[in-house]
Amino acid sequence: MSREAWVRATDASDLVHGEVMLLRTTMLGQMSEIRELQAADRRRQTGQVTALQGQVTASKAHVTTLQGLDGSPTQSGLPEEAGGSA
Repeated sequence: MSREAWVRATDASDLVHGEVMLLRTTMLGQMSEIRELQAADRRRQTGQVTALQGQVTASKAHVTTLQGLDGSPTQSGLPEEAGGSA
């Protein structure tokens, strides 16, 4: 291989190595961002679950209160085909 060809091959190798290192740096940055987004998503989901659980609890209490006010039968007082245990 001539010196000129060797220099071109070395330059091409250096260029490819630089591109690989740039892509590696980009990938590591994206992996870090993905981890941050996943953590934020878990926090958001936890907040939504907590809020929904609170709404379900409040709704159950509201239904119980309304049943007590209008004399509606409780679940155990319903006919069996309607969901009761009679």
